[in-house]
Amino acid sequence: MKLVIVTAVEEFQTAILKLFKNSNIHSFSSSDIDGYKNGASVLMASSWFPSQKFGNESRLFFSFTEDESIDVLFKLIQEFNSNIETNNAIRAVVVPIEKFI
Repeated sequence: MKLVIVTAVEEFQTAILKLFKNSNIHSFSSSDIDGYKNGASVLMASSWFPSQKFGNESRLFFSFTEDESIDVLFKLIQEFNSNIETNNAIRAVVVPIEKFI
């Protein structure tokens, strides 16, 4: 079992849900996050009362799942990313799990 973490801009949420389903990953969690591409935006957004929102609305998904499903997911993400017309690709990482209950 491993932990797979996927991040993407909000606009790709429906696509990610379909990728998870097609990868046989049916149990997962998600959260709203703000994504940043450079340090200047983070510094500007850290003021007490920022007048503008500097981050991109993004989503974080994670699931504890098996290697076979992760392999399929990564293949599908690569295919998806090769067909988008933006520089906001879906990103994914895998973290091994040493113990779990």
